Amino acid sequence: MFVEPNMKSQHHVGWIEVITGCMFSGKTEELIRRVTRAKIARQQVMMFKPALDNRYHSKHIVSHDANAIYSQTVESAQEIWQMAQAQEAKVIGIDEGQFFDEAIVEVCNALANAGKRVIVAGLDMDYRGKPFGPMPFLMAVAEFVTKVHAICVISGELANYSYRKVNSDETVLLGETEVYEARSRQYFFNLETLPTKRLPSQEGDSALESCL
Repeated sequence: MFVEPNMKSQHHVGWIEVITGCMFSGKTEELIRRVTRAKIARQQVMMFKPALDNRYHSKHIVSHDANAIYSQTVESAQEIWQMAQAQEAKVIGIDEGQFFDEAIVEVCNALANAGKRVIVAGLDMDYRGKPFGPMPFLMAVAEFVTKVHAICVISGELANYSYRKVNSDETVLLGETEVYEARSRQYFFNLETLPTKRLPSQEGDSALESCL
């Protein structure tokens, strides 16, 4: 369980928190929860989301269970820096971090260095099971990383992957349950139907032996 840092002892120090996982895992819900707690504590908060994500509302961040909070819609990471500085916000929430370019990493670092608490939520992997956009870099520089899980629609076990149900090769394809479903490793890779494969390190064994 994530334990929020002691705000009193670190009031002059900024940091980065990353909330990540597959689709339907509660990332945005957790982001809203943390930001709401900060607002209750009367800390000045600003929320941001990329203009690309307009699935629910153009000016609100909305979780899959319909929790919502007002946010600023931005075209680029640089806008987050400019607007946060102008408003002197202490807590910065950013949703759908995977849709930003790598400049978001520099912006989040700059905000944290300026004494702000930065909370970013986003997908860790795309529909192929590959690292998604700047999220791996954000996780690397963050002080706190929380990985949340969904429930596999097939097995009922913990799900870590976002399975795309439609035929499309686009990396970014917005959609909800009509396009994606959460799956466990077993059913994302269909492990029960795949033949046993040698590990990549084993494939070169014969060639290595011939050189010895």
